[in-house]
Amino acid sequence: MDEFFKYFHETALDPDRFPIAMLAMLLVAVVGVVTGPSHGNINPWYWALINRLFGGFGNRLDRKERKASDLLFRGGLLTLFVMFFSYVIALIIKNAVMNMPFYGVTEIILLSFTMCTGTLWYSLLKLYFAMKSGKVAKGAYYDIANSSRVNLNSTDDFGVTRVGMALAAKSFDKGLVAPVVWYLIAGLPGAYIYAGLAALSWRFGKNGFTKGFGMMPLALEKLMGFIPNLLAGSLISFAGLFTPTGGMTRAFASLLSPSKRAKYEEGGMPVSALAYSLKVSLGGPVKDLEGSTLKGAWIGAKDATAKLESGHLRRAIYVHAMAYLLFMASLLSAMLWAGLLSS
Repeated sequence: MDEFFKYFHETALDPDRFPIAMLAMLLVAVVGVVTGPSHGNINPWYWALINRLFGGFGNRLDRKERKASDLLFRGGLLTLFVMFFSYVIALIIKNAVMNMPFYGVTEIILLSFTMCTGTLWYSLLKLYFAMKSGKVAKGAYYDIANSSRVNLNSTDDFGVTRVGMALAAKSFDKGLVAPVVWYLIAGLPGAYIYAGLAALSWRFGKNGFTKGFGMMPLALEKLMGFIPNLLAGSLISFAGLFTPTGGMTRAFASLLSPSKRAKYEEGGMPVSALAYSLKVSLGGPVKDLEGSTLKGAWIGAKDATAKLESGHLRRAIYVHAMAYLLFMASLLSAMLWAGLLSS
């Protein structure tokens, strides 16, 4: 038992990992805002790599005419292969970090490939300014459509805003909190394996409405992502305390009520917290980029509005930024605490 606690302390509470995680967070925030998304994708760079390597192959395997059991088997094989691929990549990266540490800069950069923040702010701000000017053309929401895999040509400006706000909550969870948590627990291999699963879930999971092919990555990503999802939802709820018209109490109340929470596959606790904090309705039916109708549930209070405008989007950006700062402060506090334990 003593050996177990020693191992847990050395892996999950290593004070040296906290500053690396915080600097990687800062890197993706600054670089993302400066450069914007690459090829219209705000998601982590590693997600884009997985999609480029395996997306087309997965499409050939995921045929609607096949039986659900066949799709489940094929999706499971692809998931196991991507997990193995991610593990091998992480080992190669880990070896590179050991041989070329450059004062920790190498590990910071490589960890940042599993994360995103600044590209989200860039794309949401672009949409916000387009909405304020009354010129919401396709170019204003292309990044959001491509990154959420939702066909925004089939909806109105209210629907575009709903998808953008939900994307902010999901991205905070899967593109920031979860990879950091798994990095702190298991180092770069943990972050990369989670990011590989999250990429497959994003590409083939269809928000839980997959007919078999995306079920395996969704199940495994849910297993790894449950605690980060809870943490992300709590941080977004707490951010409501510092947001104009935000409501921390009602956001936390939504997390405690199963009937109010969004399903994990549809965003889970972060989406619920954002909807209830800002008194808006998120979710609802959408069409994905393949033309499938995803009949998502509506998330929000009974008196919440689904007619979301630029002001709602501005507050969602503010909530995301505040949650980001709160997460950074939490990591700093945990680092100081872990340092005290090891002294």
